[in-house]
Parts: sequence; structure tokens; C-alpha cells
Amino acid sequence: MVKTHDELALMRISGRLLARVFEMLDETDLAGMSTLAINDLVERFITHDLAARPASKGQYGFKFVLNCSINQVVCHGVPDAGTIVRDGDIINLDITLEKNGFIADSSKTYLVGEVAPVARRLVRVAQEAMWQGIRQVKPGAHLGDIGFAIERHAKRHGYSVVREYCGHGIGREMHEAPEVMNFGKPGKGVRLREGMTFTIEPMVNQGTRRVETEEDGWTVVTGDGKLSAQFEHTVAVTATGVEVLTLRRDEVGV
Repeated sequence: MVKTHDELALMRISGRLLARVFEMLDETDLAGMSTLAINDLVERFITHDLAARPASKGQYGFKFVLNCSINQVVCHGVPDAGTIVRDGDIINLDITLEKNGFIADSSKTYLVGEVAPVARRLVRVAQEAMWQGIRQVKPGAHLGDIGFAIERHAKRHGYSVVREYCGHGIGREMHEAPEVMNFGKPGKGVRLREGMTFTIEPMVNQGTRRVETEEDGWTVVTGDGKLSAQFEHTVAVTATGVEVLTLRRDEVGV
């Protein structure tokens, strides 16, 4: 669970590279693209431009390099040539990258074109909830502090937090201990120590927190068909607080 100084240095490299993937997507017009075309664009960028490995491809039998979750899709959306991103959609892109044996994991929900105010508000609150959780990270804090802060922020704005899926430890493996829940009680759960690395990834629903898995066995959707938004970063516990390993340029100073 706790990484050495040298291991953290390698994780920083993976994190910086993954941030570059999202910075590339920030400059891409997603409207009119199929989700498979986005997948292929990201795969080329990771493998050719960054000389890294898309860690999700082949994991658990998954054939693609990212999850693309549109509107009511909560997570694990499967890239498909027939699924076209439309003006007004919100789409979460969840991407992993491995370099030098260490993995980084991050996701962002994109606003495509003219998005309705209610959807913009949901996306904003989901991102704020992630940062509320990140701000709890420091030596001596507990995982319950993170989950409590995330759920409290979402509920204050009238939203619910998905409980079936959560953050996780990360390093040489994509999913390591501990599980990082998006709900909890202050002072409860694993006590944080310097050198721990894990993801924080709240999934915030417009309506019910209940979710359903579609027939493909991957795609998870909201139980009531309403919108869902997600954000994720890989973080490290430092001597004085937290370092966001997948931080993007547009987030510096957040």
C-alpha cells in the first residue's frame, strides 16, 4: 500500500503522461465522433506520442483503452462505432496509462457543445465533490473522511452518490488495496500514511443512487434514466497533505 520514494517518482511520470492525454482531449471537438473513434485516438496518443501502454486494454477481458459513459451511463461504457457523441451530451472518459511498470488512472466528464444548465450543474458538483474528497487527504486522516466529504457535498446539492463502485489503491496493479468509498463516517476506515497512493472517483447521480448493468455485462446506467457524472484523480499521501499525480494544467491552483 505504501510506495517508496523511487516508486512515487515513477508514478509521477505515469500521472503526468496521463494528464497529457486529457489535455489533448480538451482540444478535441468530440461532437460527431463515435466513441470508438475517441478510443482509437487515445490509443494512438498513448502508444505513439507518449510511448506508454494503455493499462485498461486486456484488463478483465476488456478490449478497449478507455470507458466512455454518456449521459445516463454511470461507468464502464464500452466504445462502439455506432455510438455518436452529440451536441448537448455529457460524456465521462475514464483512462488508465502504464509507464515503467506503474499505472495512473483518471477520468473527466466533458460538456459537449450546448449543454443544458441542469447537466452543467451536475458536472460541476461532481467535480467539486472529488476535490472535497481530495482535500481530506493527509497523514493521520481516514478513508471515511474522504467518503463523508464527497457524499455531503453531493447531497447538499440534491444529488446522490453511487455506492457500488469506488476508488482504489493503485501502483504496479490497476486495482490495489484499499477500496476508497464515496461515502463514509469521519474518523473511520483505514488511517492514511505518507506514501499511500490511490484514486478518488465519485460518481454523482441526478436522481436515485441505484444503478443497473446492461446486457453487455459492462455498461452501468442509472436506475431512473437520469444523468450521472464522474471525475477521478490518482493521488499520493505526502508528509504534509496530498499530491495529485494526474493533475492537468487547467487545474493548477484549484
